[in-house]
Amino acid sequence: GSSLDDHLKSEGTFEEMQALAVKEVLVWQLTAAMAKQDLSKARLATLLHTSRSQVDRLLDPTRDVTRSTLQRAAALVGRKVQIELV
Repeated sequence: GSSLDDHLKSEGTFEEMQALAVKEVLVWQLTAAMAKQDLSKARLATLLHTSRSQVDRLLDPTRDVTRSTLQRAAALVGRKVQIELV
């Protein structure tokens, strides 16, 4: 049988779905770190010097955000963003 990856490649959506999956994992990790520190979206917005709606966009896996925004948010919860080519 064929794999999901093969199916997505044949549909032309593999890269898009892979990027979405990566963003979903990042959002999940950031949200978990925020919860562990009892850090609300409003407080994160204040610390990032931005609006609550911008934090909502940051935590929406379907929205594109800059690497620098992700890095700043990660640093505020004691984490870092690591990107590598595999």
